[in-house]
Amino acid sequence: MKPASKTRRMTQALRDCGVRVTRQREVLLRVLTDAEDHPDAAELHRRARGIDDSVSLATVYRTLSVLEREGVVQRLSFETGGARFEVADTAHHDHIVDLDTGQIIEFHSEKIEDLQRQIAAEMGYEIEHHRLELYCRKK
Repeated sequence: MKPASKTRRMTQALRDCGVRVTRQREVLLRVLTDAEDHPDAAELHRRARGIDDSVSLATVYRTLSVLEREGVVQRLSFETGGARFEVADTAHHDHIVDLDTGQIIEFHSEKIEDLQRQIAAEMGYEIEHHRLELYCRKK
């Protein structure tokens, strides 16, 4: 999905919930759509303040809460720290967490997906939702 359509989707989600789309929220939405990593709320706040120093941390938290509730932003909770966020518009993927650098790397493996479906089926289940996190160190 293109950045402009991501921003429109998030803007509409806010409006649908009766939340005013202020200049500060527009800045936050731009920061979210531009993020190529998985920032936490404090990092999103820092980046947004770099564009508009009137963006408050409270606005970041309130906006993220609405966007998460509406399903346009995903909260990711990794064992290595607090919640991180990503726009929920990409195909299913899993994550590798580099334990030395804290970097979060997205990946997709059809082999893993097939194996998970096979295991669930052998146990009499069908997967509705899942996530996989690998906590790794470089060799």
